Amino acid sequence: MNRKLKNLRPFVPLYLMMLPCAIYLLINNYIPMSGIVLAFKRFRASDGMFGSPWVGLHNFTYLFHSHDLITIVRNTLLYNAAFIIVNNAVGIFLAILIVEVTAKRLKKLYQSAVLLPFTLSMVVISYVVFAFLSQEHGMLNNGILKHHPVEWYSDSTWWPLILIIVNCWKYVGYGTLIFIASIAAIDRSLFEAGAIDGAGKWKQIWHITLPSLIPTVITLFILSVGRICYSDFGLFYLIPQNSGTLFNVTSTIDTYVYSSLTSPGGIGRSAATGFMQSAVGFLLVMLANAIVRKVSAKDAIF
Repeated sequence: MNRKLKNLRPFVPLYLMMLPCAIYLLINNYIPMSGIVLAFKRFRASDGMFGSPWVGLHNFTYLFHSHDLITIVRNTLLYNAAFIIVNNAVGIFLAILIVEVTAKRLKKLYQSAVLLPFTLSMVVISYVVFAFLSQEHGMLNNGILKHHPVEWYSDSTWWPLILIIVNCWKYVGYGTLIFIASIAAIDRSLFEAGAIDGAGKWKQIWHITLPSLIPTVITLFILSVGRICYSDFGLFYLIPQNSGTLFNVTSTIDTYVYSSLTSPGGIGRSAATGFMQSAVGFLLVMLANAIVRKVSAKDAIF
């Protein structure tokens, strides 16, 4: 016993550093999981979460009986697929550009600039987008499109592209930093050997940098697949300003559930939908990891 404690002593500082994160995960991620029980109950505030009557799978039928099921599922899956592809591609591109900057101050400036949108709330970003797209005072209608103004919040034509751009602008910085760290971890002797063999910068990027980033891309892809049934509520609700005319291209599972909360039984149905999203996400993560393990076992997460 004493020997085990003695062996653990060097790791005590690490355990103390981990403790706040473990407490946060317990409070924020694990304790709320008890709310899953609401997916199988007709919630009544007077009876509480555990005293409300059981309704079996009744809450799960709500989503499948919706007339808009195809639209909201299509939007959720296609937008998430586009976000994964665009954000990873742009993140790798920016990471390679920033790594090639030799001036340290400029490199830090670019890293901070690309991460800044990630720190902004979606409320602030919605006003930034409104400043561009406002029909009367927007910069686009009063500048580039002065003679052919567009009613952006009534015309759904451009909104898929707008949402992809806004999502990329806000979140690409986070992935970029991960790719920068991955590039920094590449053995520099590989680039030196490539330079000696006459490989230019482009060939070094194509044959050394990009192949070395594959494990990072796979890890981020598997993690993203787990949330492919979710959507950024702020992005799809605040940015289009909940415009009814844009419902066909901005409605997702999360926004649809939010709108249902105003009706009786909304809490049970939203819990059922959240439970279903988590279950499908878990299965997709397991499937994606199994495929990766089949193709390249060393790149699988587990």
